[in-house]
Amino acid sequence: MPRDYYEVLQISRSAQNGEVKKAYRKLAMKYHPDRNPGDTDAENVFKECTEAYEVLSDPKKRQIYDTYGHDGLKSSGYSGPGNFDDIFSSFGDIFGDIFGFGGGRGQARKNGPIPGNDLRYDLAISFMEAVHGVEKEIKITKKDTCWTCEGTGSRPGYSREECPSCGGRGQVIRSQGFFQVSSTCPRCHGEGQIVTEPCGDCDGLGLVDKSKTVSLKIPAGVDTGAKMRLTAEGEGGRRGGPAGDLYIVIYVEEHEFFKRDGNVVFCKLPVPMVSAALGADVEVPTIHGKKNITIPEGSQSGDIFTLEREGVPSLRGRGKGNMVVELQVMTPTNLCKEQKEVLKDFDKLCDKHGQNNEHEGFFSRLFSEVLGK
Repeated sequence: MPRDYYEVLQISRSAQNGEVKKAYRKLAMKYHPDRNPGDTDAENVFKECTEAYEVLSDPKKRQIYDTYGHDGLKSSGYSGPGNFDDIFSSFGDIFGDIFGFGGGRGQARKNGPIPGNDLRYDLAISFMEAVHGVEKEIKITKKDTCWTCEGTGSRPGYSREECPSCGGRGQVIRSQGFFQVSSTCPRCHGEGQIVTEPCGDCDGLGLVDKSKTVSLKIPAGVDTGAKMRLTAEGEGGRRGGPAGDLYIVIYVEEHEFFKRDGNVVFCKLPVPMVSAALGADVEVPTIHGKKNITIPEGSQSGDIFTLEREGVPSLRGRGKGNMVVELQVMTPTNLCKEQKEVLKDFDKLCDKHGQNNEHEGFFSRLFSEVLGK
């Protein structure tokens, strides 16, 4: 004997219509066969839940069930779920989540305006263009509204007709074992109507290919992944529907010298060994021009200098980030004989003044640690 419908939907006998719908929605989403392919148990639970919902969501059937139970329903001629078309119509939001179309089995779109699709354009710009902002022009090819038929797809003087395959519903019903499933009509693609006399310019599509040049003003401070939305620059609508939007997705190319993290710019500055040893004023290229910094005597590779407000401008107009400069002390190469002799003399002087002892002491401590001595 079938289980109690209230028990199936896990609701009380006093549950209101909203509670019945909510309970069924939760269970239908969980046990629908499309989400549990090959799971017979889930399919059986789905059938059971659907039958319970069909009865308890109908005031007359529910009254009979509450008074006489399952036998009363049989006596009244009810034999379980039949055509699921009624369920799609009355509770389309559930199946919209499952199948990917809206409630009402396509009726919201039938005969109505169809908005155009949004478009995406990936735009690569240089590091400096991203830092300072830039104006660009891009050429896009898109489907735009056919002005001959005004997006209807029909030749002027003719109108669309009801789709004979789905009777204008936009959905077709197919049997799947014990129950039936509704899907988008393959002939009218869910629109409920077909073009019998197609427009000569768009071949009945309501859209034509169009190339257009679009001007962009990219603000200073953008970074990879930033998006710009251009309203109504996407594909054209049909039957009076609005055009979609165009989304520009920014990709910023790498720079050979500068690196970026948010609004902070990083760079590694090579300096001659002698300048690092004696200290010097050195010129630093920044994204805003040249700056001078003073490096102290005895500077080492890895020493950090921060230049305030020499970074990337904020997109919100709140000043600029900083620039972080890391020193890289350059060891000279391709030395001539005279240079080598001078460096040897310099090394002897370092020994004399004990300036090499720190280096030797470090390795002595390291070897002692490794060897456990």
